[in-house]
Amino acid sequence: MNTTEQHLKRIQDKLQQLLKQHTALQKENVQLKEVLNKSKEEAKVQQQHIDTLKQKVDILKLNAGEMSEADKKEFEKKINTYLKEIDRCIALLGG
Repeated sequence: MNTTEQHLKRIQDKLQQLLKQHTALQKENVQLKEVLNKSKEEAKVQQQHIDTLKQKVDILKLNAGEMSEADKKEFEKKINTYLKEIDRCIALLGG
């Protein structure tokens, strides 16, 4: 085997190795994207849970009379926002 054939063989072997690495990296990339999406969904669910718990704390503070005036106004703003959203949804359903 002459040197040109040897060089070609080495290049071909390296190309095959690079193709295998490329395929493996593509597969890993897909898996990592799936893990990322799953983590984002879990974070979203956890944030919704946190928001729900914060709302419950606000309601408990309001019922116990432990809410400051600023907190009461902020709570009223939230309630008004929810009511507007509910009214908008009702209008969309009825319209």
